[in-house]
Amino acid sequence: MTTPPDDRSFRREMATAYRSGWHFIDLVTAIPHRGDSVMVTVFGEPVVVTRDEDGDVRAYRCLRRPRGAPQPVRCAIRYGMIFVNLDQRDHRQVAPEPADLRTISATPRSA
Repeated sequence: MTTPPDDRSFRREMATAYRSGWHFIDLVTAIPHRGDSVMVTVFGEPVVVTRDEDGDVRAYRCLRRPRGAPQPVRCAIRYGMIFVNLDQRDHRQVAPEPADLRTISATPRSA
């Protein structure tokens, strides 16, 4: 018989293994007009996804602290689906180092 994991280890596992990835929220058609929003719970945290006045889709984590302002969450739209990432670490893309810019032309052997 297996024993259920305690709450602390479960939360630690959720934070390290699952929170750092991109998670599907809903289809973009769920918020078609400016000012529309949808609220979901992702790993126990309430997240509001809204379409702002410019028509862009944005996501915010609702903090439970008193007078806490909503915290922006990374949000992406791919193939008409809304994805969010709750990881707070900085994931800026590193610019690739400039490669040798020689032009290499290849001629097929049959030519």
